[in-house]
Amino acid sequence: MNGPGSTSQESSILARAGHGLRAAFRFTLDVALPPLCPSCREPLGDGAGLCAACWSKLSLIEPPYCARLGIPFVYDPGPGLLSMEAIANPPAYQRARAAVRYDEVAKTLVHGFKYSDRLDLAPMMGRWMARAGRELLSGADGLVPVPLHWRRLWGRRFNQSAALAGVISDIAGVPVLHGALRRLRATRQQVGLSQAQRAENVQGAFRIDAQGKAAVAGRRLVLVDVLVFARVVAAAKSTI
Repeated sequence: MNGPGSTSQESSILARAGHGLRAAFRFTLDVALPPLCPSCREPLGDGAGLCAACWSKLSLIEPPYCARLGIPFVYDPGPGLLSMEAIANPPAYQRARAAVRYDEVAKTLVHGFKYSDRLDLAPMMGRWMARAGRELLSGADGLVPVPLHWRRLWGRRFNQSAALAGVISDIAGVPVLHGALRRLRATRQQVGLSQAQRAENVQGAFRIDAQGKAAVAGRRLVLVDVLVFARVVAAAKSTI
């Protein structure tokens, strides 16, 4: 016959055994499948993120840049100066920031994240986005991930923008407003389109319903999109 404490003691032993088995399994996986650089697929050893060679090729966007669009300047023209693009075609939002230039390394990361189920890239990319958009995030009331059409969501398995918004939320302490923005129709890929074609492509594709309006009215919002690797991280005062 078992004593009164036998059940809890056995559960504790089983829990410790299960933890030990999981640890052994993770160790076996690490030995059999060492972490690889997400860009070139070379082993990282004990590291994480990108290998040294790919990191050296990545171009983080740093000041000086256009105060409105975040487009890098060749030289520092002084604080608050706008680029010719921002002056000629003022955007509907107040500010936009990008984490990196769209080079070969960034392109590989974006394609892996969007089309190859590389959800494991979200923490790294989200950290870069939070760093690039820190001045926007400091005064933000909410993060709005760009929604996918249900057919595209089915194909990609998860909303990459929402995954990035979750990482940024954890870092910046800004809540994610899921469902605030709804997609009404599927659109063409924006890559390769001109600015005018991009605007026409998404015309009427999104809507904020009554419930969404209540969540965003009068608030400072940061729109999070994976388009061209963190290219759109834009803050705007809601006018709804």
